[in-house]
Amino acid sequence: MAAVDQYISLWNEHHALVDSNAPEALNSLRGAAAEVLAHNGFPALNEEIYRHSDFEKILSPDYGINIGRVRINVNPAESFRCDVPMLSTSLFLVVNDSFAETSGCRDMLPAGVEIASLAAFARSNPDFVKRYYGSVADISNPIVALNTLFCQDGVVIHVKKGIKVEPTLQIVNIFNNNTPLLAARRVLIVMDEDSEAKVLFCDHTQSPDVDFCSVQVVEIVAAEGSRLDFYDLEESSKRTSRLSSLWLRQLAGSEVLLDSMTLYNGTTRNEFFTRFAGSHARLRMLGMGIEDESRRLDTYSRISHDCPDCSSDELFKYVVDGDAVGSFAGLIYVAEGAVKTEAYQSNRNLVGSDTAKMHSKPQLEIYNDDVKCSHGTAIGQLDENQLFYMMTRGISGEEAKLMLKQAFMSDVIDGVSLPPLRDRLKLMIERRFAGEQTACASCPLPCQN
Repeated sequence: MAAVDQYISLWNEHHALVDSNAPEALNSLRGAAAEVLAHNGFPALNEEIYRHSDFEKILSPDYGINIGRVRINVNPAESFRCDVPMLSTSLFLVVNDSFAETSGCRDMLPAGVEIASLAAFARSNPDFVKRYYGSVADISNPIVALNTLFCQDGVVIHVKKGIKVEPTLQIVNIFNNNTPLLAARRVLIVMDEDSEAKVLFCDHTQSPDVDFCSVQVVEIVAAEGSRLDFYDLEESSKRTSRLSSLWLRQLAGSEVLLDSMTLYNGTTRNEFFTRFAGSHARLRMLGMGIEDESRRLDTYSRISHDCPDCSSDELFKYVVDGDAVGSFAGLIYVAEGAVKTEAYQSNRNLVGSDTAKMHSKPQLEIYNDDVKCSHGTAIGQLDENQLFYMMTRGISGEEAKLMLKQAFMSDVIDGVSLPPLRDRLKLMIERRFAGEQTACASCPLPCQN
């Protein structure tokens, strides 16, 4: 039986239960999602943009899905604490696929900022959620379709017009269960006109010996003149699979930073679909992946310049070692009439072993001449001359390799606009390259990989 069949069968047998535990705004799109999956199935490896993500293998295990909303005996306040020194955050949690709050999480939030359970917010503000839910993400996408079919909760963030949020909004996604589990997590972020916010998402797995799968969809609407920094940090486990699809619509004059960092994982596919829907908007997209042993990281991005006078700057870096596999495919699309576009894309990679593999495919698709666009890729190894020079100065070979790998990631780290987070990342990456197999050092309970 194909993997998709078990999800369609689950839906056909239990759709009434799924709907009964979710608001109408989330239920309204499930039928369309079911039709997409029944008609298209999951993508095959011979489909161009899915060549390095085996959906059949990722989704075929017999994961449980908590469609009955059974309460899982986890106290989030006791099970997790994430402290970045000198970084002021308002901390919220998603435990498996259920929203939870921590003590004092709203103390520093100004009026005009709404952050809540997606399910609860959809019940109290149905018109708002109906307006935006599914409005950016394309339901024909397989990750979006599967998420939409089973999503019953998630996070909504709404920053109202002119509001500037000072504390960083931090959402920690936690997997914690005794048996295999799939979580359909949904995130909806709406930035009204001239609003500003910084959002940090962190993925952690607290049951390293259990198989988990995260099927996540993030929808972001950045209205005129808004400013958003969105950081996504994965520190999961070797037995955690992640399928994440982020969709962004930018209106005139908006500025967005997307920063995706994969430090610890099992099998991950990250997708980014962004579209300029207004002129004079700016996007900066950064990403990094540190892959060793048998880990896999597949990144796909499509930046659509549909309006004139917009700019995008994209940089992804990988360090791949052991038997790991990394892949990057990015497309910059410039529509007819999108004059004065500036778009730059770069993917640079280090491969540290004969058995590691890295695939890279940057692309441009341009339909007018009045643009400044470039793309490029590089795949190589550590510079032997630099290693030799450092070793002649008394630095050991291992320490020299560590320093060069850190230096290779420096421009991605420097793109983080939060100094405390930037400093913590430098330490975390140093520990990661040094071979430590533990995740965030601030967790009171172990989150080992």
